[in-house]
Amino acid sequence: MTQRITPQVRAAARGRIAAGLAAAGLALLAGCASSLLPPAPPLPAQYTLDGAGDSAAPSSTRTPALGAPTLAVSAPRAAPGLDSRGIIYLRQPHAVEVYAQSQWVDTPAQMLAPLIVDALQRTGAFAAVLRAPSAASAELRLDTELLRLQQDFGVTPSRVHLSLRAVLVDTGSRRVLAWREFDASVAAPSEDAYGGVRAANQAARQLLIELATFTAQAAAKH
Repeated sequence: MTQRITPQVRAAARGRIAAGLAAAGLALLAGCASSLLPPAPPLPAQYTLDGAGDSAAPSSTRTPALGAPTLAVSAPRAAPGLDSRGIIYLRQPHAVEVYAQSQWVDTPAQMLAPLIVDALQRTGAFAAVLRAPSAASAELRLDTELLRLQQDFGVTPSRVHLSLRAVLVDTGSRRVLAWREFDASVAAPSEDAYGGVRAANQAARQLLIELATFTAQAAAKH
């Protein structure tokens, strides 16, 4: 027996066909639109300031002398323009630029903080070196500020300049015991961001050795 197709069945079938065609059309339009969009830009390369390679301080930690003071190290502050992850370079004086496809994994000041603590602890001049704020008390405090970290293309080969100010404070009297500005300048092995990163790490190693020596000697005098 022939099955009779009612108007309702025909309408439902037409609706399903129309919905399928509409879905196919939307998928085709989406595919066309995605093919017209520009490709996503590549993620920037990320670099560390960690003193990789030779140690930033003596290879072995000296044993602290009896009665050596405890030192608290404040989180390094950063001068304007240095409180971001951008890798800075200059092609002409006073014109600061930032690499578009390269950046630090963290701000330079934050990356320097543990390196400073480690370098100071290795001197053996302090019973303990703490990162402030700390629940433990300390007789001395070291405050630092990152003043400059930039790759200068005004010379050939380009050079990385790293500058840091350090202030040693007696926490009891709040008296400044000593202060000094440090500057390290290292030629970049290549004229690009990676060359600047390698030179920055070498500059950091040099500067940390000088900072640790200065702080230990200043603490011994007082």
